[in-house]
Amino acid sequence: MSESFPSLVGNAILGIDTLWGGDVMCLSGTGRFIADSWFSDEPLPPAYTDPTAAPVRASGGVSSKSPDRAAIDAYLAAVDVRGAIAGLAAEGHAMPGPRGEYVRGLALCFETMWDLAMELLGKGDPVPYERCVQASTGQAPAPSHPEAKRERVAELLARAGHPSRCGDELLAAVDAWRRPRGVPMASVRALGEAFVAKFDRLSAENLLPWLPGELHGVPRANIRFLPIQDAWFSGSMNYLGRARRPDGAPEYEATYEINASLEISVPEFEQLVSHEVAPGHVTTFAYLQNLYVRGRVGFEASVLTMNTRAAALFEGIANNAILIAHGVNEVDELPDEDLQIGALLALLQDDAKNQSSYLTWREGLPQPEVAAALRRDFLVSAERAEKLSGAWGRHPLLGRMYLPAYRAGTEHVAALRRRFPPRQLLPVLYGCAGLVDITTIESVLTA
Repeated sequence: MSESFPSLVGNAILGIDTLWGGDVMCLSGTGRFIADSWFSDEPLPPAYTDPTAAPVRASGGVSSKSPDRAAIDAYLAAVDVRGAIAGLAAEGHAMPGPRGEYVRGLALCFETMWDLAMELLGKGDPVPYERCVQASTGQAPAPSHPEAKRERVAELLARAGHPSRCGDELLAAVDAWRRPRGVPMASVRALGEAFVAKFDRLSAENLLPWLPGELHGVPRANIRFLPIQDAWFSGSMNYLGRARRPDGAPEYEATYEINASLEISVPEFEQLVSHEVAPGHVTTFAYLQNLYVRGRVGFEASVLTMNTRAAALFEGIANNAILIAHGVNEVDELPDEDLQIGALLALLQDDAKNQSSYLTWREGLPQPEVAAALRRDFLVSAERAEKLSGAWGRHPLLGRMYLPAYRAGTEHVAALRRRFPPRQLLPVLYGCAGLVDITTIESVLTA
């Protein structure tokens, strides 16, 4: 690894982030995009600080409906984003073992995001859908198969007093089950705090015993819930990690912005807390920050990203987090049937994300048909069907690279949890053997 490696990481990631209109220093998910974190205390690189960068971020970059081409051209003339990505790839090829493979995968994803940006600007050929999905997941595109989960939901709903005989009746049964269990958004902060405390306790019982002692004192759930109006996303976990204690140690802080229009039941909200907080995203990021501070993982672990193979693994950890917290491998083993329904509906929603991507970009279906399929086949709310088929599914980057990552990561982590005991798997999942992604983790486990 050369001395320029941190510079290449920072300029490649924040260069692509800026090009797509992201701002890693923004406290809100409404301003963030590809780069999820910058908690290293290192100075921000030219890809962020160059005077030409701010106008690109302010205009929304290539994601904007009307990209500011003059601002983008000026930025790319001043900052060699493409060169940083090429340099990152070269560093990856020079590194041995899983770390080199991880860095090469990171560069591959950024090469794809660069080409997607050039496509939008009319400066490059259309990027094949297959290439996008392969880059972010390591797998070929494939449709989701919700039948088994849907049948189990129908069975559980019938036992809860909401029987159904056909698809329309099942949708009505889900809505009838969800209605009296709805989360009151006026009380979401208090409810969030209660469930954060619950899952932090469960994580201490069923995750912590398998991790090295050095991680036991790291806060797993230092987060505040913030309702947000009219966001295009259902929620955004914003890992900040920049606050410091008097002794210089990190605070490991984060926020979660939840869409005030989200239709979600209390059992689904429990799954959301485990996914976003403990032992999901906040716990994962906090452990990686601690490992970085202690020199156990490299600089790339301090600039975590969306639309990459690492992100696919992180989504897999988060979607299995409710099972990890309870110390079980299967949804049917969760302690009550309401919670099982909530977990299955959440998993169906992430299957729907993949299906939205597949139907939109492989099959070319119009948005209303995709929305109807997501509602009918995956039992998502009308609000979720609209957003997943629209703002998410038709986004030129998120729709082609990120939406497939949820299902891919979830199924991969679930399969690993069935194959490997927690004492072997969990330390590797949470970075104790080095930063891994969806394609590199197995080689570390079997080494």
